[in-house]
Amino acid sequence: MFCILRYNLSLYRSDTSSPTNTDCGKMALINFTDNENHKTFVQQFCSTELVEGIHNQLIFLSVLNIFLSITAFLGNTLILVALHKESSLHPPSKLLFRNLATTDLCVGIIAEPLAVTYCMSLVNKRWNICRYVIVADNLTSHMLSGVSLLTLSAISVDRLLALLLGLRYRQVVTLKRTYVAVFIFWIVCILASTMYFWNFSLLLWCVKIVIPLCLVTSFYCYTKIFLRLRHHENQVQWNVQEQQSQTIPMNIARYKKAVSSALWLQLALVVCYLPYFAISAFNIVAWTGNNLSSSIYLTWKFAATLVYLNSSLNPILYCWKIREVRPAVKDTIRQLFQCSSS
Repeated sequence: MFCILRYNLSLYRSDTSSPTNTDCGKMALINFTDNENHKTFVQQFCSTELVEGIHNQLIFLSVLNIFLSITAFLGNTLILVALHKESSLHPPSKLLFRNLATTDLCVGIIAEPLAVTYCMSLVNKRWNICRYVIVADNLTSHMLSGVSLLTLSAISVDRLLALLLGLRYRQVVTLKRTYVAVFIFWIVCILASTMYFWNFSLLLWCVKIVIPLCLVTSFYCYTKIFLRLRHHENQVQWNVQEQQSQTIPMNIARYKKAVSSALWLQLALVVCYLPYFAISAFNIVAWTGNNLSSSIYLTWKFAATLVYLNSSLNPILYCWKIREVRPAVKDTIRQLFQCSSS
């Protein structure tokens, strides 16, 4: 840990070529772009040249992120309380939704305040604060985004297993195994985000691998679900037995609603994250040069705000698409108003 702190602090010195007496100091000379002739990541994102002429836009982004931080905090807190009260959802499925809501809550109380602090440090030219905050901002953003992606992929796998396993589903997908999976998600994302200190290029490669893997997994699961449901519906149409025609469609209808809620969450994440990933590809190219364009940088910051918007949208999707959550949310709001009026 001491080595990490020494490494982090050394990035903020104006002269990074000064000799050091320890191995930790030598490690601090690693350049994030793997090219010692280019600016480091921190130096590029905390510079006067980068923010020249865009102070008003940065202030607007700060105000917008403050609003999104409040809505993400209130919305996801409400969802967590509602999920705690709800008992009809399958416990492993509920745990995955709670983990996703917890991640969104952390975005509202940690990631977005850091983003606001970073923007305001640029506007006020507080470079010492900027260099610390940009590191914390990137660590938390990579970690929370990774957990969200993995959790949504796990939800898609959970929905597919519920369809394929049938009665065996509750025996295979247990609460204990789901807790282990969630714990692994957090540990993997925490360890991956710390690569920021050791090898920034390796972190970028992890991002390039994990994101497509999660998206392909979710796409495969929902495609498999769609094809399986379509095949089942064709069979039901030809089934003339009255008992099956009354019971099976009801179960399938309930299952479709569960899949629909998960799919909406997945689509919301893709819509909010895709512009950021696309623009980040241009920024990665820009990091290998001596200067980062202010226009590209500003576009990238707006795309990052769109990512934060996802954490405020998810509570709305919970209430809209998850039938079991809606009454619990209404009951929680009603109790809050009763407490405030008494």
